[in-house]
Amino acid sequence: MKRIKIFPFITLVMVLMWTSCTEEFLEPKPLSFYAPENTFVNAEGLEAALLAANRNIMWEWYGDGTPMITECIFSEVAVEGTTDKSGPAMDLPAQILPDANLNSNDYNKIGWYWIENYKKVKYAGVVINRIDNAEYASEAEKNNVLGKAYFHRARAYYRLTMQFGDVPLILGEIQQPVLDFYTCTRESIIKKIKKDMQFAAQWVKTEAETGVVGDVTKAACNHLLAKICLADGDFDGAISAASAVINDGYHHLMTERFGIDKDDPNKDVIWDLHQCENKALAENREKIYTIISREEFTEADASVRSRIMRQCVPYWFSSRIKTPSGKTGLTDIPLGQNYGGVPVEIDQINLYGRGIGRCRQTSYHHTAIWTDPKDMRHNEENWTNMEDMVYNAPTLKRDGDPYYGKKLQLYDDNGGLLCPDTIRSWFGFPRYKLFMPDETQVKPDGGRADWYMYRLAETYLLRAEAYFWKGEKQKAADDVNEVRERAGCDPYSAGDINIGTILDERARELFYEEPRKTELTRIALILAQTGKQCYNGKTYNLDNFSSDNFWYDRVMEKNVFYGKNVVAPHYTYRAAPHLAFWPIPAATINANTLGTINQNKGYPGEEVYREPVYWQDGEGEGTIVDPNATE
Repeated sequence: MKRIKIFPFITLVMVLMWTSCTEEFLEPKPLSFYAPENTFVNAEGLEAALLAANRNIMWEWYGDGTPMITECIFSEVAVEGTTDKSGPAMDLPAQILPDANLNSNDYNKIGWYWIENYKKVKYAGVVINRIDNAEYASEAEKNNVLGKAYFHRARAYYRLTMQFGDVPLILGEIQQPVLDFYTCTRESIIKKIKKDMQFAAQWVKTEAETGVVGDVTKAACNHLLAKICLADGDFDGAISAASAVINDGYHHLMTERFGIDKDDPNKDVIWDLHQCENKALAENREKIYTIISREEFTEADASVRSRIMRQCVPYWFSSRIKTPSGKTGLTDIPLGQNYGGVPVEIDQINLYGRGIGRCRQTSYHHTAIWTDPKDMRHNEENWTNMEDMVYNAPTLKRDGDPYYGKKLQLYDDNGGLLCPDTIRSWFGFPRYKLFMPDETQVKPDGGRADWYMYRLAETYLLRAEAYFWKGEKQKAADDVNEVRERAGCDPYSAGDINIGTILDERARELFYEEPRKTELTRIALILAQTGKQCYNGKTYNLDNFSSDNFWYDRVMEKNVFYGKNVVAPHYTYRAAPHLAFWPIPAATINANTLGTINQNKGYPGEEVYREPVYWQDGEGEGTIVDPNATE
């Protein structure tokens, strides 16, 4: 090995330092050409600062133990399915505490949401603070950049307020340590980000204007604005924002075959819509905001594998699934490779992927909501039930077992259970949405692939919800039916519409796309704010939200695990009303030594309370008003 002689080099550096000690040499120099004063001088430089916010969005869906699992298990569509160890969130009241581990693949990702959303606030704040210090080709160019910064900040605060409630509001750029943050009211934060997004929706460019897929667009701004308007109780504003996307002349639901498999007669448009290669196609006019992650990208974080099949597909290859003859019936060994000394002839690993059942769908999601037999989202081609798989262990064929190649069954002829761990290893799943091949893995669990964050089907469902809150049920039904009829379903009548049917349609259409807990809490808050009677016959109010809310009632009604306190090996599944808002991480509160960040009700530390500050409209960023201050 060639060795580098370092002593002469060090001596040379010391000599240069000695002979260069002039006043000019002593002046501080930037460590990088990318220092703020060199970078944030034009639109391109400021847009580069927003790349971090755009890039970090992907981590909610990509990698192992993704944060989206946490959103799903705090809802009615899924529970944590990891049954072989303690730690994963199942007994929610006991495990979800301010000082617990809130940011781990083996526990939950509540803390991840807190940290990452405030990172996005930081990135956007840099651009907002420096927006007037750069040069632009036009006012429109400046406002496009500012609007995109507003988008990232507003999206972060929308999620924070629906996940945690009242939180600190940070406007602008923090350039030195701050230890005196104060809780700000959720309601005033919503009004602030609504104002920002109204500006963004006016100025941010369309996808057609930019020609860039994966960037923030006018449609993405209006889509987010619709959600924020709903949270603010501004239902007309939500209708207007959603309609701006639906009627923009560019976007439309995909109803005709397209993309990589369009000539395959065994597939349909639902399959086409969710294939990795089709999501970012120019002809796909349903996409609004898409995460781009492909193998040809050079950045490691841009090409990370999704691992979505690992998260959401059952642990089907478990040796615990037996044939009725009592033998191990399944293997994840690929075609041609040996299992038990015998080559595999039925390859199922490349058909379903190597799942471990972390995001275990509930019976509500894999069975109860599929009431229309014509629904393409649940047909044999797109959806997989365990009974669709076959016993493929080649040792069965070698031994003459009659069940080789036969479909799986849960019980033997005497009613005996053939899969003792049905939590982790036995449930149906939407293969059309979860299947992501990966040629780099012998046993694929989800490769590099683009992913929808916003698409037009959700925009229709947001507008339907706004119409529902206004009492215009026929218009609500019309919008829900746009989504249903594309999937081949019979339409709803106005009399069918309530918030439950809209939530059911969201569950059918948006599984693992929408942040389900966020949207459930938003709806729970609307019911509490309006006092509107729910389909369950109850009315709610904000005064006792932490002890009586729709989020909890919906979860207990539809999620059998929490509703019936199903017992798992390490925990009993439980939920509680106060979990509608997650706990503020204790480390954040404890580090804020000169201010007060309130803990949410129902958690240890709630007794240390200070009346929250609130944002008041005004010029620019407005004013933060402290009701505790004295003249």
